[in-house]
Amino acid sequence: MLKNNYSDYAFECGTDEAGRGCLAGPVTAAAVILPDNFTNNILNDSKQLSEKKRNLLKPIIEKEAVTFSYTHIFPEQIDNINILNASILAMQKSIEKLDPEPQFIIVDGNKFKPYKDIPHETIIKGDSKFLSIAAASVLAKTYRDEYMNIIHEEFPMYNWKQNKGYPTKEHREAIKKHGTTKYHRLSFRLLPEQLKLDL
Repeated sequence: MLKNNYSDYAFECGTDEAGRGCLAGPVTAAAVILPDNFTNNILNDSKQLSEKKRNLLKPIIEKEAVTFSYTHIFPEQIDNINILNASILAMQKSIEKLDPEPQFIIVDGNKFKPYKDIPHETIIKGDSKFLSIAAASVLAKTYRDEYMNIIHEEFPMYNWKQNKGYPTKEHREAIKKHGTTKYHRLSFRLLPEQLKLDL
């Protein structure tokens, strides 16, 4: 059972990102403040949910949240500042857009940098423990997927509609065949040095 709050503050926001391990597209974060009495039986870590369930939850979260926002950080900036810093920046920019401003921040994972002087706590597997982080994970994933579906139309040969930019065998084969695009993260190892044998 996911918990409503970590702290006793009235406005506690949860934040999470999606797309950290992708070879193409942005890293996307979301931040959400839910009301104290928020309940939902389906909501969980977005990775545990089907696409259908995530798309069902998105409008519910947006309607019932006190406030929410999301931010894309694009490949050029990811390559400049590295993926960890880009993920944290995406979370901080999402928090910055919240109104009211949160009094406490809970972050999925174990890495974050202080934002203003708002107290925060990093929580490993937080997206399967707290509703606001789970809600942020769903919004980050659905907004990122929408973006990948749009750029798929521009470069259908990479099948981003299906793989969302993750390093699938098919995606790597397409990079090998067609090269990279402006949406690829050039600081990532896009092709393994040698292709492992399927045993």
